[in-house]
Amino acid sequence: MDRVRTDEQDPLPWCIVIALAFLALAWHRLGIPTRIYFDEVHYIRAARKLLEMTRANAEHPMVGKELIAGAMVFLGDKPLFWRVPSIILGTAGLFAFGRLMWLASGRRFATIAAMILLFTSFAWFIQSRIAMLDMIMAGFGMLALWQFAAALRLSGGKARWRLAVSGIFLALAIGTKWSFAPAAMLPGLFVMVVRLKEHGLRFLLARDSRILPGISLVEAGIWLGVLPLALYWATFAPAFLYPVRAVDPFAPIAFHEDMIRLQDSVRKPHPYRSVWYQWMINWRAVWYLYEHIDGARRGVLLIGNPFSMLAGLVAVPWCLWAAVRGRVDALAFAMLYLFSIGLWIVSEKPIQFYYHYLLPGTFLMGCLALALDVLWRRGGKAKWIAAGSLAVAVAMFAWFYPIISAAPLSGGPRSYEFWMWLRSWR
Repeated sequence: MDRVRTDEQDPLPWCIVIALAFLALAWHRLGIPTRIYFDEVHYIRAARKLLEMTRANAEHPMVGKELIAGAMVFLGDKPLFWRVPSIILGTAGLFAFGRLMWLASGRRFATIAAMILLFTSFAWFIQSRIAMLDMIMAGFGMLALWQFAAALRLSGGKARWRLAVSGIFLALAIGTKWSFAPAAMLPGLFVMVVRLKEHGLRFLLARDSRILPGISLVEAGIWLGVLPLALYWATFAPAFLYPVRAVDPFAPIAFHEDMIRLQDSVRKPHPYRSVWYQWMINWRAVWYLYEHIDGARRGVLLIGNPFSMLAGLVAVPWCLWAAVRGRVDALAFAMLYLFSIGLWIVSEKPIQFYYHYLLPGTFLMGCLALALDVLWRRGGKAKWIAAGSLAVAVAMFAWFYPIISAAPLSGGPRSYEFWMWLRSWR
């Protein structure tokens, strides 16, 4: 069990219940549509090519495609099974997010609220039900941050193995998609800043620190830097064995230059393309599916929860203000959000979509949970505002559930209009 110095009771049972409820709901109709839809076309094809030891989708790392290929081998090459890695990592990642919040804040309400907000954020649910790379990356990423936060509560050998596990998950997250790289930098940066503040020029080798006592910064760098990089490169091992166009295991830089070139080569305009500031205000949606299939009119519309995604924007400056007043948990989630969205602000990737906001939107829900926790603790009307905010987030999820879950829709070809609150969502 994760140990936190707090008078509050660990909400571990609630974390388990919420994660299992998410798994049950996300599993419902997971095999529908019964064919490839949206960007599954890239990753299902790449997984099949991987089983043939043929190069495909070389612009992305391989872990996600390896997991999809593994599901095909051990479960079967069917739509339901293609999506199993995403739903497993989505459920595990949701649970890890709750444990991360508990370890960071030690606050019961904030932990439960964070899981409810992420559950109902739309994107986490939708990406857990499709055979894309994003949820596999995000799930591994949350597991990595949870284990790092756990290590900070320990010392010596107990902290060491948690750091090692965190490093492994960091490798798997980045080995699925590079989008997690900015967030992956923060644990190491945090340890370095604390050691510099405490020990000055001795920061590299000092072990008598208030965080990770008994472990030097050099050793922490091995677990959070060297190990993830080595394991990340090892995940490309199948590509080293391709009979044609094999990847040179001794030329990682040249190979990654080629990956970047391939990513930047996609410049054809797309009707659903968008940019970071549109994601922040929930302005541009992506239609993953809308057609008559499997006996009914069905749709999957990727947008964010209209309430929590906007409310979260107010919570970020509050977290920064709270950080100035000494709230390390608020600083952590604000920095995770800003680093993750910052990647896309400076990125030169020509074609971007709302699903790239999955990670920033996740950390945004953490910021909102911490802000609501302050209201909850004040009691009175403020407590009702906090509880009411969660109720509104859940109500929004329930309202939009049919159009984000491929449920049968009634009303003919234009039944989608019931949910089109903004013209830009069409």
